[in-house]
Amino acid sequence: MTQLSVLIPAHNEAAEISDCLAAVLNSTPLPKGVCAEILVLANGCTDETAEIARAVAGSGRWKITVLEQETGGKLAALTVGDHAAQGDVLVYLDADVRVSPDLLPQLYQSLAGDTPRYGSGRPVLAQNITHFSNAYGRLWQNLPFYTTGVPGFGLFAMNRTGRARWADWPDIIADDTFARLNFAPEERICVPATYSWPLVEGFRNLVRVRRRQNAGVAQLSANFPELFKNEDKHSPSATLLLKLLCQRPFAFLAYLVVSLAVKTSLFRSTNTWARGR
Repeated sequence: MTQLSVLIPAHNEAAEISDCLAAVLNSTPLPKGVCAEILVLANGCTDETAEIARAVAGSGRWKITVLEQETGGKLAALTVGDHAAQGDVLVYLDADVRVSPDLLPQLYQSLAGDTPRYGSGRPVLAQNITHFSNAYGRLWQNLPFYTTGVPGFGLFAMNRTGRARWADWPDIIADDTFARLNFAPEERICVPATYSWPLVEGFRNLVRVRRRQNAGVAQLSANFPELFKNEDKHSPSATLLLKLLCQRPFAFLAYLVVSLAVKTSLFRSTNTWARGR
């Protein structure tokens, strides 16, 4: 019986999917008797994502299945994956994220059971190519949303009881925020193991992604206002901002410039997704 399912939505991720799968398969062994599966949800791919994923052999108690859909769409792919998944604990993993060996076993042990639970690990920013993105990231990872709570960007998990709180995934921008806000703060668990998450490259892409994130929150607020009773995200205090300004002036400036640009008409796009890699 499968007790852990890792769902990886993938749209043209030929450059990423092999390393993503290798990191999952390199996980610390799960508790005795626990079997696991990986579902690669290839949606609208015009590259070799599905073929590369099929060529990766399972390992130990891990089984790999590739589910292909002709049309692209992350949320539709997640719905297909949820219906196919056999696990009692569901882990949603972006293809460009790399899990540390202990993360999946820790998530399974923390979320298994009938009490609704949501979880993630501690994100670690991958090293960027551009100096600007590295500076922005150094500031961002000191803000309360990153340092406290269970943000879940790039990777989040829940048990079946928690997943039963909604039917199919809605057609939204911010799937990670939607999932997180379906759980009260006391229902969220942050395990100590880490995962590597890539920040987009360059000023232009940072602005576009930040604007998209804001649009996603606004969309949720308009369509699912009841979820925001579970929001525990707080703005940084003036004391923290002053401390960061003194300690990391260039990083502070990079973050400030992006924040101001988000409010202008710079780099506006009609696309619902902004990608910087």
